[in-house]
Amino acid sequence: MKIAIVGTGYVGLVTGACLAEGRNSVWCVDKDEQKVHKLQSGILPIYEPGLEELVIKNGKAGRLYFTTDLQKSLEKAEIVFITVGTPPRPDGAADLAQVYDVARQIGQLIDHDIIVVDKSTVPVGTAEIVQRMIQHELDARGQNYLHFDVVSNPEFLKEGDAIKDFIHPDRVVIGADNAKAADMMRQLYQPFAGKQHPIIVIDVKSAEVTKYAANAMLASRISFINEIARLCDKAGADIVSVRYGIGTDSRIGMQFLSAGAGYGGSCFPKDVKELIQTGKRYGVEMEMAQVVDNVNQRQKCYLAEMIGRHFGKNIVRKKIAVWGLAFKPQTDDVREAPAAETIKALVQMGAVVAAYDPVANDQAREFLADCAEQVEYADNMMTALDDADALVLFTEWREFCQPDFSELKRRMRQHIIFDGRNQYEPKQMTELGFKYYCIGRGYYV
Repeated sequence: MKIAIVGTGYVGLVTGACLAEGRNSVWCVDKDEQKVHKLQSGILPIYEPGLEELVIKNGKAGRLYFTTDLQKSLEKAEIVFITVGTPPRPDGAADLAQVYDVARQIGQLIDHDIIVVDKSTVPVGTAEIVQRMIQHELDARGQNYLHFDVVSNPEFLKEGDAIKDFIHPDRVVIGADNAKAADMMRQLYQPFAGKQHPIIVIDVKSAEVTKYAANAMLASRISFINEIARLCDKAGADIVSVRYGIGTDSRIGMQFLSAGAGYGGSCFPKDVKELIQTGKRYGVEMEMAQVVDNVNQRQKCYLAEMIGRHFGKNIVRKKIAVWGLAFKPQTDDVREAPAAETIKALVQMGAVVAAYDPVANDQAREFLADCAEQVEYADNMMTALDDADALVLFTEWREFCQPDFSELKRRMRQHIIFDGRNQYEPKQMTELGFKYYCIGRGYYV
């Protein structure tokens, strides 16, 4: 098939590269000329394991193209995916301006029957609006004889595992109200789903809700275990033991039950907030989603509270080393990252920060531009520790898992570690001579 993909952000690039790997002819469109030029040269705007190789491979094979010309990309295309951003507005609702702009352009340019796919994360009812916008443009052109369907195809890509998630999905959800459009989408995804993974065809509105419901459910598990971790800290229990005790229940399971410094990234925070706003639009109070968001906002402050309590007023001019800036390993995404929130809090307290991340230094430097005078970025994990009064660990990159603790002690001024991911064993750290704070293991007094 010939596929057009409008938007070359995270979802658009992964979708385009993987569909090209499936032997489709894929045209990725973006209005940013500089970005397109870099992509044509194999230079990606994001870090995702395996993506660069896939882009270069399929570009050389003549299956993946990058262009600013939407009209050219739509020529003879059977399916066009909308994969532009839907960032949160100040009230938490998704800003759909880019989605609607693309819908209007599609209506102004198509000259044949086509399937339009909402791949961007959009609230329930968006497909109906996109349908009306395209139809309005066709009517204005006198070409209302053209047929198109708007399909919802939510993405379930985990940053750091996105290629695997697309090529070997748990399931593919297709929201289609037209049987022919559903069959076309099944045909597109069959090489990836195979016989082992279901292709779930449901109505459009149910598909739109499914994306938000899935992310809110996962976010709720994280907020729940973080709240239990706070109780463990106060009561002297161990969240690692509690997690094992409940996670081995087959009805519960272990996934998304690791206590930490809160969830971040481009999906969970945004989608939970939009779900709350969607409820308001339909007159439904999304109480659980609101609590999940509240708990997470509080959890992002937890390590800053620990650090502030330990140092008190003496934190002024203290050097705090930070390992990990991305919200999770295998990505350079710092959006809503707990590390960024904590660094801002530390700077406000008067501390200076030496930060390091294997891939996210540049993104964090831009995101934390307001703190530039008090935040420096190290070239490697060990130089960040030189004369540090404490180390704060946020992202469980593999290189942080088993560091040379003797070198840590040699480089650091004070031997204090605040572990936001519970990577180390408290007993071992005490034996090594560190003052060790973690989350939910009874060490926050």
